[in-house]
Amino acid sequence: MPQAIHLVSPNFADIFEPNVEIGKFPDGDSHVRIPLINECKGQEVIVFHRLYPKQNTSLVSLLLILDSLRDIGAQKITVVAPYLPYSRQDKKKLNGEVASAFVVCNLLARAGCDKLVVFDCHFLKKEGPAKFGELQIENISMGRELAAYAMKESFGGEACEVISPDMGANYLVTDHGGKSYSKVRKEYEGGKIHYRDVGEMSGDFDVSGKNVLILDDMISTGGTMIRALEKLTEAGAKKICCAATHGLFLYNCIDKIRKLTDCVYSTDTIQNPHSAVSIAEKLVAITEQNLKLF
Repeated sequence: MPQAIHLVSPNFADIFEPNVEIGKFPDGDSHVRIPLINECKGQEVIVFHRLYPKQNTSLVSLLLILDSLRDIGAQKITVVAPYLPYSRQDKKKLNGEVASAFVVCNLLARAGCDKLVVFDCHFLKKEGPAKFGELQIENISMGRELAAYAMKESFGGEACEVISPDMGANYLVTDHGGKSYSKVRKEYEGGKIHYRDVGEMSGDFDVSGKNVLILDDMISTGGTMIRALEKLTEAGAKKICCAATHGLFLYNCIDKIRKLTDCVYSTDTIQNPHSAVSIAEKLVAITEQNLKLF
C-alpha cells in the first residue's frame, strides 16, 4: 500500500514541515496554494490543518483545500484537525437557533473530507469511529496522557483521584474509575444567548484528604472548571490539579483558575502557554502507520 501524501498547513508547523501556502488577499479573502496538487491525483491524502484560533478563516481555508483535492481527483481525503470549532453547538436550545456543529461537519463532508481525525471532540462521548451528520469522524482521546502527566509531574507519583466535571467528559476518566460530577446549566440570561452559566453541580464521592485531578475535554471560559474546583476545595481535597485536552482559556480565566488549584495545563491541540502534553506522538503514529487507524 503506497504512503499517503501529507499536506501540512502553516498552522501545523510546530509538528510537521508545512508544504501548503495560506495567506490573505488585500481585502481579507483567504488565499491557498498547494504546490503538490498534481501529485495528489488518484492518491490518498492526509491534510494536517488546525481550525483554531481564527476558526472562521481557518474553516474557509480548509474548504478551499478540500475542493481543490476533490477537483484534482484525490482518492481519499483524511483531515487531521486536533480541535473542531463549533463542536459545543450540537443542540438547539432556542427557537430558530442553529446547531452549528452539524452545519460545519456537513460542509466538510460535502467539500470532500472522507474522514475527520479530532482529539476529544466535545459532542462525542467516547473514543473511536463515529458519524456525525454526514461526516465520518475518528475521535482520539488524550485522557490517559493528561492523567499520566499529572501523576508524574504534579503529584510526584502519589495516588490521585481522577474526576471529570460533568458526564459529557466521563469517558476521559473511565480508566480511573469513571467518577464525574453531575452538572446542570442555567437558562440564558440578560440577552446573552451565547453562554449559559453553570447552575448546580453535585457528586457522590469522597475526596477529603486526597489528591485530585479534574479532567475535561476543554477549558473555554473556565466556568465549569472553576465550579468543580470550588466543590473539591469545599470537600477537603488535599492537592488539586486541573487539565483539559483543549486549552482555550478565554477571558483570562486562567488567573481565576490558578487561585483555586495547584496546577493547570492542557495539550497542544490549541497552542497556548499552558500546553504541557503534546499530541505529536499520536500524530506521527498516524503518518508512520499509513492510516492504519482507519
